[in-house]
Amino acid sequence: MDSSAGRRAYYCLPMALANQAGWFMLNSHSFKVRWTGGEGSDALEIFYLTGRRPFPAVSTFGNGVLTFHVPYVFRTPPGCNLLVRGPANCPKDGASPLEGLVETDWSCATFTMNWQITRPNHTVLFAEHEPIGMIVPERRGGLEQFQPEIRAIESDPDVSAKNAEWARSRYNFIGAIRTHPVDVDPSGLWQGHYFRGTSVDGSEASEHQRSLRILPFSDACAEDDRARQAPTERSPALIRRPENDPARAVAGAKPAG
Repeated sequence: MDSSAGRRAYYCLPMALANQAGWFMLNSHSFKVRWTGGEGSDALEIFYLTGRRPFPAVSTFGNGVLTFHVPYVFRTPPGCNLLVRGPANCPKDGASPLEGLVETDWSCATFTMNWQITRPNHTVLFAEHEPIGMIVPERRGGLEQFQPEIRAIESDPDVSAKNAEWARSRYNFIGAIRTHPVDVDPSGLWQGHYFRGTSVDGSEASEHQRSLRILPFSDACAEDDRARQAPTERSPALIRRPENDPARAVAGAKPAG
């Protein structure tokens, strides 16, 4: 999206909101990876460019699958899963993210983020600090409450009429752009009804979001360390949490609101 002409991709509200709908997991080391096309784990060649051990990405499963070890145990509220997916709208030539749904309200195990290298003998760069995964809390059973069905649009006269009005408006708008191209102002490339939360006739949506207010992760470990380091009358010594304390590797993902 950053490389789109004039960053016009960010004018697409559904894409912009998808970018905000979760938390990115960032790559800690810069490295290149190449798959020879073989089935074994040794068919994936990884060349680290920055950083020291431990290296986050390894070849474990074979068949060109690159595995990132995520050094956290995630905890969600009861009945809430964690969708582990690729970073939204971040396509990578030669590699495709694999997704998983994890029951993080009870599991005490870590999970991995995996990418399928799709093209043999092609070098793929994973840069330091680039997103290599995205975590999205989901209420367990939420999808199963929906009963999808296909209906004729004419069965809802109001929706049918508004859709026809939108289609005519869109056709005329695209025709006008082709006749008089917009070169300077990228906002002139679309009508903006959806962005504003309005229909073509001007009626407003009862609920509409232009951005998501996702809370960042707080560092409870740092807060605990500061509290332990603060001298008191009863305990004047500075106490640090041991580096091997598993509590350092617990992250609680809770949806905002």
